[in-house]
Amino acid sequence: MTSLSPMNDSVSRYTSIAIILHWLIGLMILCMFALGWYMSELPKDLPKTASLDLFGLGIYTFQPAEPMSPRTFYFNLHKSVGLTILALVFFRLFWRLTHTVPAMPASMQEWQAKAARLAHKGLYLMMLALPLSGIVMSVYSKYGIAWFGIKLVAGLDNNPLREQFKEVHEIAGWVFLALIILHASAALKHRFWDKDEIWGRMSLHG
Repeated sequence: MTSLSPMNDSVSRYTSIAIILHWLIGLMILCMFALGWYMSELPKDLPKTASLDLFGLGIYTFQPAEPMSPRTFYFNLHKSVGLTILALVFFRLFWRLTHTVPAMPASMQEWQAKAARLAHKGLYLMMLALPLSGIVMSVYSKYGIAWFGIKLVAGLDNNPLREQFKEVHEIAGWVFLALIILHASAALKHRFWDKDEIWGRMSLHG
């Protein structure tokens, strides 16, 4: 849908890999927003515990390798999932640059096509900016970065810089959320109002 790779009028759908990555990354990003809001509301003085009722739902109890506070657990989870998303985004970009994509419908007005391409470039930019700012913020914290318990980078404990990148991370999050709402609204418009082929190009059901 963007101009990152050549478009072709003879191609009617994205590849299966591109479609799976689109929906998988999208779902994971939405879950990350929910997790971010959830963990930010947790008190900082909660005691360490040897078991955690995951999200307080009473469905699954997680037992970490060592006792930790719920806030620490969810922040570590947020970082781990964020790194996973970033890896998937890099793969998605590689796939996007090496595969031809369907052209915009002939029925779409030129200004709409330009707006769609601009919005999609913004989405790709935010898919990089949000996790990368989070990584830098974590590096400048005293905790560093671990991926599902595997220590990757030690923290530098530089609070002024951490606060700067925390602000960048938060601003990027709000911009990203606005673009996601715009993207979803446009997709629903094409599906239910315009009833053109846009939705089908990224549909899991063809």
